[in-house]
Amino acid sequence: MRIPCVDAGLISPLVQLLNSKDQEVLLQTGRALGNICYDSHEGRSAVDQAGGAQIVIDHLRSLCSITDPANEKLLTVFCGMLMNYSNENDSLQAQLINMGVIPTLVKLLGIHCQNAALTEMCLVAFGNLAELESSKEQFASTNIAEELVKLFKKQIEHDKREMIFEVLAPLAENDAIKLQLVEAGLVECLLEIVQQKVDSDKEDDIAELKTASDLMVLLLLGDESMQKLFEGGKGNVFQRVLSWIPSNNHQLQLAGALAIANFARNDGNCIHMVDNGIVEKLMDLLGRHVEEGNVTVQHAALSALRNLAIPVVNKAKMLSAGVTEAVLKFLKSEMPPVQFKLLGTLRMLIDAQEAAEQLGKNVKLVERLVEWCEAKDHAGVMGESNRLLSALIRHSKSKDVIKTIVQSGGIKHLVTMATSEHVIMQNEALVALALIAALELGTAEKDLESAKLVQILHKLLADERSAPEIKYNSMVLICALMGSESLHKEVQDLAFLDVISKLRSHENKSVAQQASLTEQRLTVES
Repeated sequence: MRIPCVDAGLISPLVQLLNSKDQEVLLQTGRALGNICYDSHEGRSAVDQAGGAQIVIDHLRSLCSITDPANEKLLTVFCGMLMNYSNENDSLQAQLINMGVIPTLVKLLGIHCQNAALTEMCLVAFGNLAELESSKEQFASTNIAEELVKLFKKQIEHDKREMIFEVLAPLAENDAIKLQLVEAGLVECLLEIVQQKVDSDKEDDIAELKTASDLMVLLLLGDESMQKLFEGGKGNVFQRVLSWIPSNNHQLQLAGALAIANFARNDGNCIHMVDNGIVEKLMDLLGRHVEEGNVTVQHAALSALRNLAIPVVNKAKMLSAGVTEAVLKFLKSEMPPVQFKLLGTLRMLIDAQEAAEQLGKNVKLVERLVEWCEAKDHAGVMGESNRLLSALIRHSKSKDVIKTIVQSGGIKHLVTMATSEHVIMQNEALVALALIAALELGTAEKDLESAKLVQILHKLLADERSAPEIKYNSMVLICALMGSESLHKEVQDLAFLDVISKLRSHENKSVAQQASLTEQRLTVES
């Protein structure tokens, strides 16, 4: 029926009827246009060309404040027509946003929140529009947060609350709206739902508990909203979230650990939490998930520990609390997300020489790292494994650690890491390799040779795109390799002097200076 209406040229006259002063004519016209737009590209296109959407939005704006039943019926039909017009069509939704539909619908919701049908229409429209990134700024400039929270508090039915959740989740991805939702009291509503549903085994209640706790974690992703809820570690919300960690409910354990990871996004919060015993709570939680544990909980708890280990003052405290031992229990995990966080946590903890030495001599750990250095399907795990190998050498400066890494086959990975596209990783690799050459060149000689280190250094020095620190550390490493007869010969065969003499005039003073020193060294030893 829809396409014949379009072909018969009925759309333009119908849109003209939207200018009528007769409420019944408007009502029936709105219904007819809504039907024509329903799931019909041709219908929508014709309404668009006739300017129907703008007229309907103007009506919504002008009729918004009138609360009699006949007017509310008309408003409901007009909202439905706009939904059919723009449903699952990003460009038409963007058009409605540009026409100012969002502030109009928010005002509508505030005035007519007692009308279930109209409220439902507004919520479905918000759900559709909120998926568009361009809508967030407009939503943020209205009092949508306040209206949704007010509405949420009144709802007792699961389905109605679920409908509001579907609007809240995409809106809460915006930091400004996160803060508005926190200020409007959404968190208290979410905590109440968690408390009510935590012991229920009904499917709906379990789903609502998950939605509420997930949304809570999402609100903590905004810096301002997170800090407001932390309240110096004394806040009611922070304390309630802490109580989720020892819970027997996996969803709450997960949300609690993720919330702590989100609170641990600045040094002040991290220091406060470590001083107040959070590490022990997280280690207890991990301990409950070692054997056939919940992978998402493992990942979340390790994320929290990694973030807490960033401030320098926390590292020693976390080491003496036994974090490395707790984390190492997950070495056998075959789940890349868990492996990734495990590696990140260990790397954050080993700034101290003693800790780096202890871990670097742990053969099981080093062998696992070498294995993960080849995890080509998981770039994150591969990168973190390489960085941890390098960090063990750089922080321990220990011959025993170097021997363990050589015996486990780690040298070739450090050489490959020197060719990484990330300057920070290249640099970490070169510094570790220079320490190997300075402390245990005889042990590592064969591996450095077969990994073609000298050829790689030649490329790095000849490449104009190499960063100054890469050139500098490559030359330091060349000098350190001179103690090996076979590597020395490779350096001579590759005519390094030509490349290095050009670097004496490099704009970076440190590079130019090192080039002169390296040139002298190569000339003397040639």
